[in-house]
Amino acid sequence: MPTTSPFGHRSAVSLAFGLLALQAAAQTLPEVRVDASAENESATSPVVGYRAKNAVTATKTDTPLAETPQAVTVVTRDQLVDQGATSLQDALGYAAGVRSDAYGLDARTDSVRIRGSEPSVYLDGLRQAYGYYTSTTRTEPYALERLEVLRGPAGMLFGSGTAAGVLNMVSKRPLTETQREVGVQFGNWGRKQIQADLTGALTADGEWSYRLVALQRKSDTQVDYVPDDRSLLAPSLTWRPSAATSLTLQAMYQKDKSGTSSQFLPWEGTILSNPNGRIPASRFIGEPSDYYDSERKSFGWLFEHKFNDAWTVRQNFRVAHNENDNRYAYGDFFRITGGWGEDPVNKRLLGRITDSSLTRNRIATIDNHLEGHFATGDVKHTLLVGADFSHQRENVSSGFDYSVIDAYAPVYGSLVDPERFALPRTTQRNSGLYVQDQIKWNQWIFLAGLRHDRAVSGVEGSEDEKTSANTKRLAVMYAMSSGWSPYVSYTESFTPQSARMGQSFKPLRGEQWEAGIKYEPKARAMAFSAAVYDLREKNQIVEPEPNTFNQLGETRNKGVELEAKGSISHDLDVIAHYNYIDLDAQIEGMPKHQASLWTKYRFAIAGLPGFSVGAGVRYMGNFRDTSYGGYGPRIPSVALLDFVLAYDTAQWRYALNINNATDKVYFSTCLARGDCWYGKGREVVASATYRF
Repeated sequence: MPTTSPFGHRSAVSLAFGLLALQAAAQTLPEVRVDASAENESATSPVVGYRAKNAVTATKTDTPLAETPQAVTVVTRDQLVDQGATSLQDALGYAAGVRSDAYGLDARTDSVRIRGSEPSVYLDGLRQAYGYYTSTTRTEPYALERLEVLRGPAGMLFGSGTAAGVLNMVSKRPLTETQREVGVQFGNWGRKQIQADLTGALTADGEWSYRLVALQRKSDTQVDYVPDDRSLLAPSLTWRPSAATSLTLQAMYQKDKSGTSSQFLPWEGTILSNPNGRIPASRFIGEPSDYYDSERKSFGWLFEHKFNDAWTVRQNFRVAHNENDNRYAYGDFFRITGGWGEDPVNKRLLGRITDSSLTRNRIATIDNHLEGHFATGDVKHTLLVGADFSHQRENVSSGFDYSVIDAYAPVYGSLVDPERFALPRTTQRNSGLYVQDQIKWNQWIFLAGLRHDRAVSGVEGSEDEKTSANTKRLAVMYAMSSGWSPYVSYTESFTPQSARMGQSFKPLRGEQWEAGIKYEPKARAMAFSAAVYDLREKNQIVEPEPNTFNQLGETRNKGVELEAKGSISHDLDVIAHYNYIDLDAQIEGMPKHQASLWTKYRFAIAGLPGFSVGAGVRYMGNFRDTSYGGYGPRIPSVALLDFVLAYDTAQWRYALNINNATDKVYFSTCLARGDCWYGKGREVVASATYRF
């Protein structure tokens, strides 16, 4: 991992820039880096810079990260903006413990892995969906205030969290202070986007406040004939009749018109040699009229009432409808290893499977809990008692067909539109009761929790499968006055798994031991953390062939994670992490070593402040996939460079983001079953934002 930043040692020129910036800041821009509400920062409020102080996901309470005895990474809004994140995968490229592009550029889903497994995805503490990627629409980063990554099992709080952990997205919420912006983006692959974010008080006393996030995009991708078009409208309204009560109503409509940028191309012709050369990353083997379209509608609320200074009740609720309509082709790599079963000699003609399906999904989720603060002698308690419920119903109609195409000189026009047949309806019902106590005694912090879950998985025409489980959590931390806080924790997970293609599955069970240390120096706005863990899970689902699913026995991962975030000085911000993971051979391969370093430096030119430049490197070590009982080819290590150049005034922000600046052609993975996935090529986005 790089140990220094390109901006870590200042030259005479950069020192001059720094002096000019300090002089200009002292005269005209003190408000740019000073937030009046910084001392009152909460787990859902805006954060200035990259270092969040509090998080909610690890405890369901607003708890300082320095007092949380489990590994948590927070990606703030400022980080999303500076790094030019256009997808959830981009947003997590510099997060510790995360492999953000497990399947490269995949327009169907955000292929994120945490500690070697797929996390459960939540929005504002409520589950997005159970099951396959067609169950929900890809998340738009512009609608988010922050991302919280809880690494490791979280079943005691969420019930449905996998052993990998929880990715909890926090929506932008109404503010009483007026903040409005409109912006445009232009980029390669024909990207054109207009967006708006408007918030403020509706009444003079702040009793009513609103927020409206809207976005419209037309874009292509690096794969021919695959668009990335999106329409988004997300209004929200907050009512605060008193300082003790608040109700936020949230709605969202999102429509994506896309395709599949994943072609499931064979080893030979991608990472391995082929007499015809390498298949380009832009190659499309479907038909130009193929599509992968999603539409999501949701409505819900966030309610909070404080009875007094000690007791608070909350209720979060959301109902969401998601529809995915698709027809796309992918390479038939299953015929023989290497994927050229239709043309084993010349290795040009590639069999392609055409998948056509319509998935309609409805999920309703609710979480109720009571939080109490009290003391028993010298011992302080934060008690949490809650109950959550969810119900999902999914209907799928699907069909398949087969054809052949020349992967090196494709001729389109042989449209195959398979007839769809209705599959049995599937349902998933979950309920859970939980209790947790966060205990402080002098410098000691203890955390203990217990949960009971009941889950019912149903497939139409079959008897329901009923399961129940108890999950627990134990942790201890010692918070030293020097800023060092070592801890040890034990966590478990229980996850009922919804049916896929009419097939039901046993629930996931996981457990983890984690030891770590956190450090927040008094003199600097920095936070450091280190964690080692031993993670075990049973009943993971794998897909060795199209729409054929198997469950694994016990898998085990071990690893080490290091992370640093914050501001080294007034003008220099930094994010750094290193991951080491030792994966079970049954799990899809991941690099043993990953590291990243991002820095941002603010400066002035000729006395004019507001300029900033950022640079980052993401490193992934070499690895090979050994899942599915086979061995994939070794995937070379890769280092990807990202840059940003920005200019900010009181009303305008201009920025140029270049990710994978050298346009490195690399593979995110090549699965042992026979297929390879290209990573995302160079992405250039120029943006202009007007604030008023």
